[in-house]
Amino acid sequence: MTGFGAGQATLNSEELSVEVRSWNHKFCEVKVRLPRELASLEPAVVKAVKDRIARGSIEVFVKRQSSEGGSVAPTVNMALARDYFVALSSLAAELRLGGEIRLQDIAAQPGVITVAEREVDLARASQALDLALTQALERLGQMRELEGRAIEADVGGRLRAIQELASEVEALGPKVLSEYRQRLAEKVAELARGVSVDPQRLAQEVAFFAERSDIAEEVARLFSHLEQFRRLSQSPEPAGRKMEFLVQEMNREVNTAGSKSQHSEISARVVAMKAELERIREQVQNVE
Repeated sequence: MTGFGAGQATLNSEELSVEVRSWNHKFCEVKVRLPRELASLEPAVVKAVKDRIARGSIEVFVKRQSSEGGSVAPTVNMALARDYFVALSSLAAELRLGGEIRLQDIAAQPGVITVAEREVDLARASQALDLALTQALERLGQMRELEGRAIEADVGGRLRAIQELASEVEALGPKVLSEYRQRLAEKVAELARGVSVDPQRLAQEVAFFAERSDIAEEVARLFSHLEQFRRLSQSPEPAGRKMEFLVQEMNREVNTAGSKSQHSEISARVVAMKAELERIREQVQNVE
């Protein structure tokens, strides 16, 4: 399912904002973008997302601000600065040079002032990140829930349409057999040209046809799959993959029924059911 959620938390000097975006995906794939100084927290973020979301391509963006300043800070090596002062003073005395040794002269020497990353209180940052991520995931979940309700309504209507079409196919079974019996009798009478035809042989041919074109099992399994799908749609547990499997099985039963029965009215309903199943298949790819 697609969705978006944002959260923000401040803990002492740590202020973190989190944005979470999700798209359709067969599995749960989590990508996290963290500030460099918080990179070690990535496994915890991935786990927190997977604990809440079972399916989807998830991207997590984390921004950090701190009242202590930027992520880097200058560091002064005082011992090295003193050594430079002593060395420059000795050099000036030895060469009998005048003038004072200025601060910028010492500060400009290699290694006296370096820039390093400011130390981060990871425990505090982790707590703030957890609070912000929880907010973002809750809002993402609310948005995905709204989409899920819309999908449920759409799929429910299509399931009812398939149920009605399958009931019509089931009811057409005796009619198909009766029409075949009549066509066969007329064809045999036309070819026999007055010669008597063995009724038992005619009945046997009708029985063979009935066995070849019997779709009662396929229709029964289709009804069973429809009922299982409805139960899954009411389950609080993630069911997207199971739904995909059931759609595949329903499509198999419909195809088999269509190939076994060549009746035009049944074929028309088979085509309609396959169209509805294709739309359901596209929708359940969005279901967690």
